[in-house]
Amino acid sequence: MKNRNKLFLILCILFIAIATVCMTLANSVQRDSGRIQIIDGVIADERGDLVYKLYKPVTATAENKAPAVLLLHGYQNDHETCAAYAIELARRGAVVLCLDEYGHGMTSIGLLERGYVNHVVKVNYGNDSEADGTFKKIGGSMRYRLLMNFSNLSFFNDHYTKDDAGNMIKDSSCGGSIAYDYLSKLDYVDNKRMAVSGHSMGTWSSWTVAADYANTAIAPKAIVLQCGELFTDDVYDSKNISFNNVLLLQAKYDEFSYFRDYQRTVGDNLLKSDLRTSFLKTTADKAEWNKTYGDFADGSARRMELLNTNHRLTTHHLGGLSVAMDWFDKAIDLPNKLANDDLVAKTKEYLVLAAMLCVLASLFPLMNLLLELPFFSGIIQEYPSAEQMATSKGWFKGALITIMLSGATFPFMTQLGHALLPLPENIFRMTVGNGFLGWYLLLIIIMIITSFITRRNNKKKGYENEKFDLGVFIKSLLMSVIMIACMYLINQVFYWIFDLDLRFIWPFFRPFTLERFFQFLIYLPFFAIFYLLNNSKIMRDLRTKALYSPGLSGFLGNWFINFLLMAGGVLIIVAIEYIPFFMGIGPGADVFFGSTFGGPFMSILILFVPQVMFFSILCTYAYRKTGRAYTGALLAAMLACWIVTGGSSIL
Repeated sequence: MKNRNKLFLILCILFIAIATVCMTLANSVQRDSGRIQIIDGVIADERGDLVYKLYKPVTATAENKAPAVLLLHGYQNDHETCAAYAIELARRGAVVLCLDEYGHGMTSIGLLERGYVNHVVKVNYGNDSEADGTFKKIGGSMRYRLLMNFSNLSFFNDHYTKDDAGNMIKDSSCGGSIAYDYLSKLDYVDNKRMAVSGHSMGTWSSWTVAADYANTAIAPKAIVLQCGELFTDDVYDSKNISFNNVLLLQAKYDEFSYFRDYQRTVGDNLLKSDLRTSFLKTTADKAEWNKTYGDFADGSARRMELLNTNHRLTTHHLGGLSVAMDWFDKAIDLPNKLANDDLVAKTKEYLVLAAMLCVLASLFPLMNLLLELPFFSGIIQEYPSAEQMATSKGWFKGALITIMLSGATFPFMTQLGHALLPLPENIFRMTVGNGFLGWYLLLIIIMIITSFITRRNNKKKGYENEKFDLGVFIKSLLMSVIMIACMYLINQVFYWIFDLDLRFIWPFFRPFTLERFFQFLIYLPFFAIFYLLNNSKIMRDLRTKALYSPGLSGFLGNWFINFLLMAGGVLIIVAIEYIPFFMGIGPGADVFFGSTFGGPFMSILILFVPQVMFFSILCTYAYRKTGRAYTGALLAAMLACWIVTGGSSIL
């Protein structure tokens, strides 16, 4: 036993050591081996604090002022999502400020400060009308009206930005205009050579920043839109607003309809539309992808770069980064003339990913160490009897129902919870969190009903139903809390030392603000109930002979079945969404369900499926170690709730 405990301890230390090395190397990349200084700061506003991360080349001084770029992230992201652009721009001599926008990251100002109105536009702004129903009034929860007005910008005319109830779009820059002003006043910044770039929601913020400072001495000399929307000129409050040197990076497989002008696919039909040719200032017969029109000298340069990627991956697409670096250089004259394809930022992402995987891997030997303690050893119970497994017919029926229910309800219940589920918005403030809450609540109800039926049938057959053991549950909960607390402490130390947290491009395990920790506690019971019921259904009620097979082969066989049961429904939705898209028909959600059910929760699948894969490994391992669903379910619930509440959008 002592030798085994020693091995578990060595494995824990080894995983954390490797993670530390990876973080050290990632930090070296983001600081360009000491040539870039990282500064965390806060811009105080009367409504709260705007938090930022600044990349300052050591060559930028009051005597040697550098150009500057403001970077604005997308919905459900944070400032670190902008890291690829920040690192590459700073390596080239620019000062870069990455902002946590309203309702995201550590900024304390909620997303509702963006503002909303009681109407919605169903097509690109400027192409709408009340007569054909593309401009219509809406009601419902505040978050619904907010989300439906993301495309509505505060510099648009009153027809769009105000309503008869006194509501208005207040600041569609989401704090970006305040940050731009702050950046322009730094004594080492040449505020005559500034630019702005954003991704997704950040493109609307970028348009707003550019409009707020248009025709001023510090107007952005370039705007780089990473998946952006275009508008007709007549929607602006003033037709004298001018936008300098605009590059639009167009994802070929963008899941969001407004970023492809509400067309099903991205191709030459989109390129040659009136909206796109007006943007390029050319005619349909001369419009081309990947070609620059106009002149940088007078600010008229325009370009649409077609990238063979999807919405979320645009932020780190190497081709897009290369074109953007060239664009910034031509517009604001970057001091360091590196080749456009000299890109290192993705190395930082892979190193941080490796660190995250190592820290997650350390949970397994840590679990073994804790289970060896006398206090926690009572968690280990015997497996349920192999004689009481479901028949082949019963198993396939149960598996099919489990997979189909999760898949059939995902697109609809996540969107319902996201916007319209009647939740008290002063309590349940996480927008995407509400989407998952809506989905989980329905599945919880279904699982309670089916569990009751299963237990009743077992009783009829003379089988012994598993009894809830409060003592085992409490010890499992305590052990899970200890494990997650250890992981949180490691993550926090990494953040303090390296200014990096455990993630891969998008926020995963962010350090909490106090406000977000309270949200974690609010959502956690619902996540825990879902995972406890789901694990019990999959690990116990739908167990197979693989559970009783020892060794690695037994584990892998057991895990694979559990993974299919946990993720099978979502994988079907992935196929429905992307196979038609890749075939040139359009995203499956738009084709089969309507564009209302496309967008956020379709694009989030690229993050959700790997999470479920890891959760299935963790839950399978914990069940095989303890004979009960408690530990694995509680660990998965805490990790999932942490991901949702740590950095994503808050009202």
